[in-house]
Amino acid sequence: MKRLLLIRHAKAEQGSNSADFDRPLTQSGMQDAAVMAQRLVAKGYKPELIISSPALRTHTTANIFSEHLLSHEVETDIKIYDASENTLLHIINNLPDDRDFIAIVGHNPGISQILYYLTGKIKDVPTCAIAVIEFDEDDWKTLSMEMGDLIYYDEVK
Repeated sequence: MKRLLLIRHAKAEQGSNSADFDRPLTQSGMQDAAVMAQRLVAKGYKPELIISSPALRTHTTANIFSEHLLSHEVETDIKIYDASENTLLHIINNLPDDRDFIAIVGHNPGISQILYYLTGKIKDVPTCAIAVIEFDEDDWKTLSMEMGDLIYYDEVK
């Protein structure tokens, strides 16, 4: 069985002089990431690996989650930045099979699209929303359309 945790990055600064890739989280975004990570801890969800877009807002979100989940392994993958549903599926299908629970921290619309593709569930996925998807499969490469069961979804309220 495989589990995938999808995390949309927390709220980032708008209209700063920085390029989109370098936009930092707002103070409330950092707080939201900590709250959402604690909700995962309370539910007992702890991924073995966190893979993030290297954009500042996503990587910072991933690091906050990692601190709270005591999961010190955070990798970056440039393909997650501005990824389409197809790109995210390719990334998921190539995850290491020796890991059964992996988190991906990314951006919309890709995160919403891959959540719908894998589960058939339509969610808006606002900033810092989290979704845990469970698959009755042993290999990441076999995962495809509507094979996942959305077992946990939460968002900042």
